[in-house]
Amino acid sequence: MGAQLRIYRRRMRSVKATKKITKAMELISASRIVKAQQRVSASSPYATELTRAVTAVASFSNTNHPLTTPHENPKRAAVLVITADRGMAGAYSNASIKEGDQLIALLKERGLDVSAYLVGRKAVNFYRFRSRTIANSWTGFSDNPTYAHAKEISDSLISAFLADSSVELSGVDELHIVYTQFKSMMTQTPEAVRMLPLEVVETEVPSGLLPMYEFEPNAGEVLSALLPRYVEARVFNAMLQSAASEHAARRRAMKSATDNADELIKSLTRLANAARQAEITQEISEIVGGADALASASAGSE
Repeated sequence: MGAQLRIYRRRMRSVKATKKITKAMELISASRIVKAQQRVSASSPYATELTRAVTAVASFSNTNHPLTTPHENPKRAAVLVITADRGMAGAYSNASIKEGDQLIALLKERGLDVSAYLVGRKAVNFYRFRSRTIANSWTGFSDNPTYAHAKEISDSLISAFLADSSVELSGVDELHIVYTQFKSMMTQTPEAVRMLPLEVVETEVPSGLLPMYEFEPNAGEVLSALLPRYVEARVFNAMLQSAASEHAARRRAMKSATDNADELIKSLTRLANAARQAEITQEISEIVGGADALASASAGSE
């Protein structure tokens, strides 16, 4: 067997082994994305209704709560960036990191110091490689987050928001979140949203007479009880949408890799067949040439 043919066959074995891995990862992501979609669908109504409740308290009361009242002179902002722990998901993590960088650039243009809070090893490694400061980070659960993880992250963010930014370096005046919104199996888009101070932009203003609201014991205490849960619900929903987007992006990337492996195997098979045919042709030519030489030698001796 010729050296070129051995090279082609070795590459074919390598590509076939890689194809088995990418096909298995595609099937795993396809099975997990269904559960991730169900979790997103189950959590979205709660987050939406909780947002409406908080918006109602903030809109129909005269209380000035620190979580709903913007600072007159904001100095610091916190940005939570949600990415994946593992790779092989196409441009999923890079898109979130890029969206976070654009948001941070806009905040710095406003004269704010930005603290980065990161979810996922991809973002952590990206920031560490570039020697950027990380306020806090969480890893190990990007593809299967739980409410306990969301609560841990939310507690850290709320503590930073409630701290005095003019006295403590950890205090922030604004809280933003960057995540990947899951729209469909083929469409996932990075989104940047300001969570605190609360932006009343998510509910429609009712027409006609406005409803009468009564808050007990008072609107301030109602906001103090609702807003931590609001942040937890928003963070949890963002993490679930990012997890579903991660599975969808990985499935799409692995399917593309499997299809490319099939095309490469076909191409290598054609090259290997051509090399083998060339060897056979050369062997036949050598045999015929040798037979002709023997015949010529025999005829000369006679």
